[in-house]
Amino acid sequence: MKKQLFDMGAKLSDGWESDNRTKKKKSKVSQEVLPPEKHRLFLSREKRRGKWVSSVGPFAMPKAQLQSLLKRLKGTLGTGGTLREDRLEFQGDLGERLREALQKEGFRFR
Repeated sequence: MKKQLFDMGAKLSDGWESDNRTKKKKSKVSQEVLPPEKHRLFLSREKRRGKWVSSVGPFAMPKAQLQSLLKRLKGTLGTGGTLREDRLEFQGDLGERLREALQKEGFRFR
């Protein structure tokens, strides 16, 4: 008598998949595009691995525009930074310098 691999009677035809990884969910980034003067940004800072990170957002802009804004701000502030979903993160405790640079671009804060 030959042994079967699935002898317990499991029905594998009912949507069963061998890949048990969940699919990534789409981020809930707003698709609505706002002009800079309509934004209400929030500035925060936190310590990660002993270093300060300044974060600002949420932005309601296309990714390409956010990338160009990030590049301009990194040059102005003289620091590194990255884009995380709808927020910009910068290396260092920038606080007022970041706020002033964004206000010159026309953005408003809470």
